[in-house]
Amino acid sequence: MDDNNLPQRLAAELIGTAILVFVGVGAVPTTLIVNGSAPFTMADLGMISLAFAAAVVATVYALGPISGNHINPAVTVSLAVTRKFPWSQVPAYLAAQLVGAIVGAAAILGVLGSKASDLGLGVAAYAPGVGAAQAFTGEFVGTFILVLAVFGATHRKAAPGFAGLAIGLVVFGVIIPIAPATGASINPARTVGPMLVQQLAGGHVQFSQLPVYVLAELSAGVLAGLTFLALSRTAADRPATEASRPVVKV
Repeated sequence: MDDNNLPQRLAAELIGTAILVFVGVGAVPTTLIVNGSAPFTMADLGMISLAFAAAVVATVYALGPISGNHINPAVTVSLAVTRKFPWSQVPAYLAAQLVGAIVGAAAILGVLGSKASDLGLGVAAYAPGVGAAQAFTGEFVGTFILVLAVFGATHRKAAPGFAGLAIGLVVFGVIIPIAPATGASINPARTVGPMLVQQLAGGHVQFSQLPVYVLAELSAGVLAGLTFLALSRTAADRPATEASRPVVKV
């Protein structure tokens, strides 16, 4: 058989999530450092969105064949809820993703130095004037769109070979309208990892906002998975068993 073992898959999830955080989240303080005193513009937001999209596309094609490249707890949980991924492997996947997010955020500090922490390290937080309800809505809508696209792009009827590009473009598009409100985390690991590293680096972190992000992202992922299942399921679809290897390439 040509299946990768669990340690290999967990290592791939850790590396993939670390790449996502280092490239995507790292683009935020990088932009602020390069801009200096110049105002933040739509072009800056576009470049940050593109950085996230590029990281997703690259890791889908590089690591998808190994672990499925979930690199997002909302994706892993939604796949488990819809019986496309074994629940027995969910805790290990989530742990690998969280560790990867921490490693990626620490790498940002290693490359950019204390300036990155001084500029917020790209930590997701509410924009001024944004409350919990608005933040929940933004993260929920963004994560729902992302996970729905993941299920569609990796469906057995989808055009083969385009999942990475499709998912990357969705990430690019979703970040643009949501980032001004919440930073568009749309990923619990991306939310938690930089927060922990920023706290350890002595930066200010709004941990009171964390439950809103995580709850919105996980619930949206589950609803998106169930929605796609209801829309697409036919007699040819069969639930995965606990012994089956995860094959969804996210």
